[in-house]
Amino acid sequence: MGGFGGAASTGGVAGTDFSTPLTKLVGIRYPIVQTGMGWVAGPRLVSASAAAGALGVLASATMSVDQLRSAVREVKSRTNAPFGVNLRADAGDAPERVKIIIEEGVKVASFALAPSRELIARLKGAGVVVIPSIGARRHAEKVAAWGADAVMVQGGEGGGHTGDVATSVLLPQVVDAVDIPVVAAGGFHDGRGLVAALAYGAAGIGMGTRFLLTADSTVPDAVKAKYLAATVKDVTVTTKVDGLPHRMLRTDMVGELERSGHAASLLRAVRHAAAFRRESGTSWSAMIRDGLAMKHGRELTWSQVLLAANTPMLLRASLVEGRTDIGVMAAGQVTGVIDDLPSCAELVERIMDEARSTLKGLPQGG
Repeated sequence: MGGFGGAASTGGVAGTDFSTPLTKLVGIRYPIVQTGMGWVAGPRLVSASAAAGALGVLASATMSVDQLRSAVREVKSRTNAPFGVNLRADAGDAPERVKIIIEEGVKVASFALAPSRELIARLKGAGVVVIPSIGARRHAEKVAAWGADAVMVQGGEGGGHTGDVATSVLLPQVVDAVDIPVVAAGGFHDGRGLVAALAYGAAGIGMGTRFLLTADSTVPDAVKAKYLAATVKDVTVTTKVDGLPHRMLRTDMVGELERSGHAASLLRAVRHAAAFRRESGTSWSAMIRDGLAMKHGRELTWSQVLLAANTPMLLRASLVEGRTDIGVMAAGQVTGVIDDLPSCAELVERIMDEARSTLKGLPQGG
């Protein structure tokens, strides 16, 4: 389900409002989602994205419960536009975070992993729109059957954890499989991509790297400069960060991780687990519970569960502290074609202008 909605009846010419099932579902002006990126999607970026007409999404996994409530309230103080919060469905404190979303009147709850049927029902019962992220057709079918309002499907081009199937192949499979709006993610950065996604039947696009590389992003300027200097060949997929495929910029640190042995990787993960526990306010018992949930949900080895502690701290080193020598830089392949740092408002308006121009230039039927 998806497509142009009201735009289709106008022939897709300039001036269309680009109304889609996604814009109608969550009450945003444009069918664009700023995805929830840990350490990046904080109140400043989310409020700027929302005010620009997109759906801004807070990344809560790298926040304590108290920090999440504070961040939600800060976004609300900056804009009246709808926004969302991204959650880890397997986190032990997920019910507490859901409670905050409900109490604070957040419009959307998105999930990096499929939430349970019960969690979906609880959120929907409170009027919250539920949008899980999925990486396979069968996962989309499962969450749709459980009552999810929409799904975000990320192809292999995307940053962070990713699969092998390109967006152009995965997206139409999911669109054909479910009767709820589908948001396409992985490789999008401009108006041409938005039109292509809508033509495939999507109801909108999700972008992470493109919003990271804006003037409203809190990522240090020196780190942004490294992203801007990268080519498409400077982005690689490694399993050495946390045992799962992760798309990163090719840096000396990633090279070091690739060369390190198993024992060294596990020792680093133990140190990072302790650091993340302090950062997030999570107890050791809660981290163990979360590890058990991760192991069961993804059929991971204990080594992979332990290595998962690497990801948030290695990302924090680069994206918060600016220490690219000791951190890693999550990056979609689209990094190699981005060369500027507009504000969120400028970016969204540019994308919509490009989309209108692209539609205007398409051959007319009849």
